[in-house]
Amino acid sequence: MNIDEIAKKMCAKGKGILAADESTGTIEKRFKSINVENLEKNRLIFRQTLFNSSGMKDYIGGVILFDETIKQKTTLGLTVPELISKHGAIPGIKVDKGAKPLAGSTEETVTEGLDGLRERLKEYYSLGARFTKWRAVYKIGSDYPSSQSIKSNAHALARYAALVQEAKMVPIIEPEVLMDGSHDIEKCYQVTTNVLNECYNELEIHKINLKGTVLKPNMIIPGAECTIKSSTEEIAKKTLDCLKKNVPSDVPGIAFLSGGQSEIEASKNLNEINKINDTNFLITFSYGRGLQASALKEFGKNQKNIDNIQKAFNHRAKMNGLSSKGKWSENLEKESAA
Repeated sequence: MNIDEIAKKMCAKGKGILAADESTGTIEKRFKSINVENLEKNRLIFRQTLFNSSGMKDYIGGVILFDETIKQKTTLGLTVPELISKHGAIPGIKVDKGAKPLAGSTEETVTEGLDGLRERLKEYYSLGARFTKWRAVYKIGSDYPSSQSIKSNAHALARYAALVQEAKMVPIIEPEVLMDGSHDIEKCYQVTTNVLNECYNELEIHKINLKGTVLKPNMIIPGAECTIKSSTEEIAKKTLDCLKKNVPSDVPGIAFLSGGQSEIEASKNLNEINKINDTNFLITFSYGRGLQASALKEFGKNQKNIDNIQKAFNHRAKMNGLSSKGKWSENLEKESAA
């Protein structure tokens, strides 16, 4: 498959992307919340259980891995990428080195990881990865994000994308405008517009083949501390409008991040966006917590109860698969969970 075909397969109708690329530090926080020790074997068992679930085949088009995980061998005798491929999904890899303080700004970050990336990409390709992810983070405040932050992160995303396509892989472009703060939905719309515009300007300068990319954006939602809540309909309308105005039509797939949304909110909002989707974009999910939170709770109750962990994961995968087609409902949510 060429990169255009891979990008489409990752976001195929009814399927989405499982973000299982938590760093060791991030998964430590998740494991701490369920009183599980953050050991390599526990990390492998939890992820292997998800990757070997029946829901993978029907609802997951790609899986984003962390450096440790892509190099692991499962207890089933297969490498992690082989297990994912066996279930019909495409293995991918997070390649950025995290958001670091932006020089000249006290509150903002720029994502690092370009040094040595060309060599790392060759290794990841040989391990089975066919797509990658790089996340830029933007904070909303009275003075943020600054044009420096928007430009620096867009430039890094474009340089990353160029190296990834050179290595014959699909770059996921993830410019995340954080939910943190008390800003309203209009502010989120305005900032996301500025961020997307700058990203696509830089991608054009770097001659990126947009048909061989996937966008992983935030939805247009008010800040977590905003007192004015928005309806699902308003979130969907503003999100789709922002995408139509700022994302070139050559981009085949848009896979939303769940951010700080609950599992149900993430499914409900994605469903509403797809109900009114009048574009050619394949609009789906690229969820971490939005797919894993319930399964993680089951893992905390009993790590050996594979059936319950997989049941929780399969349910969320199915619900989000339905949302990616605009066919989710609260009734189906309850029936399927029963």
